[in-house]
Amino acid sequence: MVYDKVRKIIADSLDIEESTISPDSVITEDLGADSLDIVDLVMSFEDVFDVEIPDDAVETIKTVGDIVKFIEDNT
Repeated sequence: MVYDKVRKIIADSLDIEESTISPDSVITEDLGADSLDIVDLVMSFEDVFDVEIPDDAVETIKTVGDIVKFIEDNT
């Protein structure tokens, strides 16, 4: 399931508990990701899900649910 994989990648990358991550979690504000974390996360999502996430899409992705929806719509 996409959501479970996304949650694991975020938890591992940001060194936080998976249980603190929900679809409504805002990546920067709720989970504490900075711009470098975002770049790392995008690269991880692209590798794991074999999807390309263009820069303009990255700018519109704010929540964990947004990431899941983008991946589901583009794979």
